[in-house]
Amino acid sequence: MSDPAPHVLFVDDEPALRTLMAERLAERGFEVVEADSGEKALDLLEQFAFDVVITDLRMAGVDGGAVIEAAVGRYPGIVGIVITGYGTIKDAVDAIKRGASDFIAKPFQFDELMHVLQKALEQRRLASENAYLRSQLEERYQFGGILGRSRPMQALFQMLDTVARSSSTILISGETGTGKEVVARAIHHNSPRRAHRFVALNCSAIPETLLEAELFGHVRGAFTGAVGTRQGRFEQAHKGTLFLDEVGTMSQALQVKLLRSLQEREFERVGDNETIKVDVRVVAATNSDLARMVAEGQFREDLYYRLNVIPIHLPPLRERRDDIPLLAKHFLEKFAPGSPVHLSQSATRALMAYAWPGNVRQLENAVERAVALSAERPEIDVSDLPPELQETPPAGAPPFVDFPEQGLDLPHYLAAIERDLIQRALDRTQGNRNKAADLLRIKRTTLVEKLKRIGLER
Repeated sequence: MSDPAPHVLFVDDEPALRTLMAERLAERGFEVVEADSGEKALDLLEQFAFDVVITDLRMAGVDGGAVIEAAVGRYPGIVGIVITGYGTIKDAVDAIKRGASDFIAKPFQFDELMHVLQKALEQRRLASENAYLRSQLEERYQFGGILGRSRPMQALFQMLDTVARSSSTILISGETGTGKEVVARAIHHNSPRRAHRFVALNCSAIPETLLEAELFGHVRGAFTGAVGTRQGRFEQAHKGTLFLDEVGTMSQALQVKLLRSLQEREFERVGDNETIKVDVRVVAATNSDLARMVAEGQFREDLYYRLNVIPIHLPPLRERRDDIPLLAKHFLEKFAPGSPVHLSQSATRALMAYAWPGNVRQLENAVERAVALSAERPEIDVSDLPPELQETPPAGAPPFVDFPEQGLDLPHYLAAIERDLIQRALDRTQGNRNKAADLLRIKRTTLVEKLKRIGLER
């Protein structure tokens, strides 16, 4: 299917020139409407969204600059071209400032006008494509409010897109601050259950004696303080999603009751014998190693497998450092909306060099602090970041490696680099392994194993 003909509004108070140009443009496939004054042009612009407006600059009454300004103000994507017999640089600059795409001086040849017009239309097409591609990239770099362009996050987005459509139980694991509840909400809002409630419960934030009642509800008189019947989180999440955060802190006795509820999709309120059936999708989360807790007898094996139907692991921020600039930009827009504030390159390097034990939550707090301390300066520098980031040595640029024509032995090359760095760290710390391990940002036990392996053990 061919593209529709571009609609052109040609504005000029010289009838002969206007009519001639309109006829020639029509011959080239354009749909042309003529206006003999700026006032008439403004009326036509109110009635129709033209693709192009070509206007004389100097006209009695409303001039061409005002026509261009009104056209661009009403239709940001319109192409504006000014023609005039006063082809000064100042006229050109003023016209461009008011929104014109280009400027052409009288007298001119029709081919010259066509060249300017086609160039402007091509620029508009490219701008439109770039805007579309940017929107597509932004969609690729997020899923339900989760941001990331790194490989681990792209793989996570694919997984979330798949599992969100099912009703299977999901276990999300990851360090504190990685965004486990954000992921759970994204799963819910991209699932067939999104029209119903998302109910969250932090199992570690509620005393053990009250957690059962929070989960399953209670009837009046079930315990001291139970002055009325109350729904539990399972009941509140009927047909929706129940998110159980820090599920590893739950007692063994309550684990048994949770297991039954997951298996049978039914439960009894505390102090009641009536069985209540529910249709609930459960998403659990933990920052503990549940497999290790099962091995140590701290967590029921049968409940672990019931929760771990679809495991999802959230990588820590230090394992996806290339996402840090994207996340920092997002938080800047959150805490300084509409502001031109941005991070300096040195501040960005400091963010990327830090280990982020608190993960995304800690990064968000650091950016919020930096925005507050920048005192409306347009650039945030290292001095605006938290002290622990200022003390972190910035990462160096990746070294350039001259790649031989015949190739290289990668394991041998990397082993030589590792040996050299370990030796330099030991030299700098006078052989102190604890300090050398800190410099290399590895555990002391890891350093000892490497020393044995590469023959530096002393």
